[in-house]
Amino acid sequence: MTSDYSSSMTVSPAAIHATAIIGADARLGERVEVGPYAIIAGGAVLGEGTVIGSHAVIGPDVVLGRDNRVGVGVVLGGTPQHRDYGGERTKVIIGDRNVFGEYTTVNRAYGEGESTIIGNDNFIMSYVHVAHNCRIGDNVVLVTGVGLGGHVFIDDLANVGGQATVHQFARIGRLAMVGGTSALRQDVPPFVLAAGWPARAFALNTVGLVRAVVPPVHRAALKRAFVILYRSGLSVSRALARLEAEWGTDPFVAELIAFIRSGSHKRGIVRWNRDRSSA
Repeated sequence: MTSDYSSSMTVSPAAIHATAIIGADARLGERVEVGPYAIIAGGAVLGEGTVIGSHAVIGPDVVLGRDNRVGVGVVLGGTPQHRDYGGERTKVIIGDRNVFGEYTTVNRAYGEGESTIIGNDNFIMSYVHVAHNCRIGDNVVLVTGVGLGGHVFIDDLANVGGQATVHQFARIGRLAMVGGTSALRQDVPPFVLAAGWPARAFALNTVGLVRAVVPPVHRAALKRAFVILYRSGLSVSRALARLEAEWGTDPFVAELIAFIRSGSHKRGIVRWNRDRSSA
């Protein structure tokens, strides 16, 4: 097999392996590298400095920003695995400086004009599956074997442990953490650590907050908010009302409240793990 180089490419042919296949209307920025037997479909856009590993497949209507690292056998822009998909044109849009470990798959969205969106500086390890219409923020970590159902939203700085599965339409808030091998069926509020089968709230993600340099005054407010939300015995609505009255001026607590109030197809939030006696 030989490469099909387009006159629209600005990349040096020397950076593309002789066995790679490049669609005639693919657009590759400067310093892009494409490894052996990789396939770049027509209509794909690869930003400056992006590296595509061997046997990777970049589908049509995939837009990659700058300096991404795409590992061996990765498939970006596969057909959405949804019964209602009818061949409409959809996209995968990916930002800058992301890492995709070997054999990860990211599907296009379904629904005319829709996109699966991944932000910047994410570390997505091997064998991860990101289904149609997902949205991932910035600085997210998805450990080996994570599976995301369709329409999953993950906010900045969240961490999902290895082999965890996330139900479609679930949300994971900023700086939240989901333990490895968990089955997540509900939303995880920001700053919360959840784990189990099904996943339950275990504690505040204190380590993540410290690493993110959240000041002690806000960590203390969040600790109190966690107790009110999960340990007071109040219903969610009453707990939120109490949080607003007592701690609503703290910006981190306000973020927690706003996340829960915004809802997610009425899936609700993860509940307290009653087997634990303390947080």
